[in-house]
Amino acid sequence: MTALVAGLLGLAVGLVAALAFRFSEREQQAGPPTPEPEVDDGTTAVLAVLRSAAVVTTTDGRVLRASAAAHAYGLVRDDRVVHDAVRDLLGDVARDGEIRDAELELPRGPLGGGTVLLQLRAAPLGIRHLLLLAEDRTEARRVEAIRRDFVVNVSHELKTPVGALSLLAETVEQAADDPEAVRRFATRIQTEVTRLSRLVQEIIELSRLQVEEPLGKAHAVPLDAVVGEAVDRARTGASAKSIEIHAGGDSGAHVWGDHDLLVTAVRNLLDNAVAYSEEGTRIAVGTTVKVDEGLVEVAVVDQGIGIPAEAQSRLFERFYRVDPARSRDTGGTGLGLSIVKHVAADHGGEVTVWSEPGQGSTFTIRLPLAGPSAAPSEGVRR
Repeated sequence: MTALVAGLLGLAVGLVAALAFRFSEREQQAGPPTPEPEVDDGTTAVLAVLRSAAVVTTTDGRVLRASAAAHAYGLVRDDRVVHDAVRDLLGDVARDGEIRDAELELPRGPLGGGTVLLQLRAAPLGIRHLLLLAEDRTEARRVEAIRRDFVVNVSHELKTPVGALSLLAETVEQAADDPEAVRRFATRIQTEVTRLSRLVQEIIELSRLQVEEPLGKAHAVPLDAVVGEAVDRARTGASAKSIEIHAGGDSGAHVWGDHDLLVTAVRNLLDNAVAYSEEGTRIAVGTTVKVDEGLVEVAVVDQGIGIPAEAQSRLFERFYRVDPARSRDTGGTGLGLSIVKHVAADHGGEVTVWSEPGQGSTFTIRLPLAGPSAAPSEGVRR
């Protein structure tokens, strides 16, 4: 019995020794372990031309490549994927090899409350690598929110004059035997119709400015003609309040753009000045050519009620009104200054404001000159 046990044990030791020798021999023939493959140059070149942010990792999460955008979005820091949710997404792909998509709102960085909305796609890249692509959807979400707000605001703004017209028409019908009441309510109806017409026109103008190529037929526009036409159009409303409009400054400037859009912008500033100025005051329109800077400025200066400092940062928002009650009285839509901002931006310029309560306001449109400009003529009055 003892001899049998000894024989079996010897056989087992021999088998283990033989297997160990065979494994060692195979290892020697195979040489040292093959290092983990890196991303080849072809893949790197493809990733470089992608518009999406790109990150390449190993299946165990080590970052091999990361584009500049991936770092800017806060996806990668110190050669690792930062966010747990993104790591989980990559881990799921590593386990089963299935492509996955996700939309995540992530902190933009370790400090502050800034976030970025990313559309992510994770996929296998070969056998031992993973690819993560990220598209920034933050701006798209902001635009969508603006669109929703715009629709809500337009619906509200249209509802007010339409409701008033319906009520006034009913009142006129009931007062058919009272000529004086009919005349009074007819005047109110005309006021509401004018307000509604202006609102619809400004919505159309704002929509036109938001198309992809609002200046598809841009040409050199003489600024003198723009200011002159805007002043002529604004004089009717100004005369009703005994407000004088004076235009002057440098002449001969040209800008690249659309004549009608530029007239609309200057006209809106003038109408705004008239609406918020007292009777018997003055409004000035001044044109200043700055040849050294390649710019021209059109400033509209009024002696109106002025604008509080805390409201000035919101003046160019759609439908924003400093004084909603006064806007209703003046027929303001809250779109005029927004249109001015879009026109200026589409022409490569900007609009700024200076104002103090009780001291009036100055709105200035700054635009690039159309090519080299000769020295401006002096003191031309319109």
